[in-house]
Amino acid sequence: MRLLKSKSDQELIQMYVDGHESGLEALLNRYKSKIYTSIYMKVKDEYLAEDIFQETFIKIINTLKSGKYNEEGKFLPWAIRIAHNMIVDFFRKAKRAPSIVNADGFDIFEVLEFSDESTESKMLKQQVDVDLKKMIQKLPDDQKEVLIMRHFCDMSFKDIAEITEVSINTALGRMRYALSNLRKMIEGTDLTLQMGY
Repeated sequence: MRLLKSKSDQELIQMYVDGHESGLEALLNRYKSKIYTSIYMKVKDEYLAEDIFQETFIKIINTLKSGKYNEEGKFLPWAIRIAHNMIVDFFRKAKRAPSIVNADGFDIFEVLEFSDESTESKMLKQQVDVDLKKMIQKLPDDQKEVLIMRHFCDMSFKDIAEITEVSINTALGRMRYALSNLRKMIEGTDLTLQMGY
């Protein structure tokens, strides 16, 4: 498995197309947290996010098997765009808007890996993460979407603009407003915001 981790997305895709299931498994392990998180933060429902995540990977598999994949070097943005389209299709069919997530929902920060810390540091970090997550949920949807894609999915503004179908300047503006709004919410609390872009 270590050998697979060193392979590029394109090499893993080619392995899968050539009949080696381990190529797809390695891609899934590499990106499942980021793709799932991007879905969850939009639909705000754990079970719905899991369903859409599975449908997204079925679509990815079908596209790869049919030989129609041509996004060389851009697997993650392509996969997130598929997930985004699946979400749009779901809400179009359901003709309803996403509900507001409650504090007991899936924690986006659980998908991030942290280095070894003392128990006290971990507990403090968990509380800060919970507080920050609540603040992020209060942002307008367009700002929240850009913030999540940029900081939790490590996407470029070019890719974010493409997926959200806006200009790069609009994506940058939404990010500025998101950070500005978070800073305003944080004022008066013990949290510090260290999210540049």
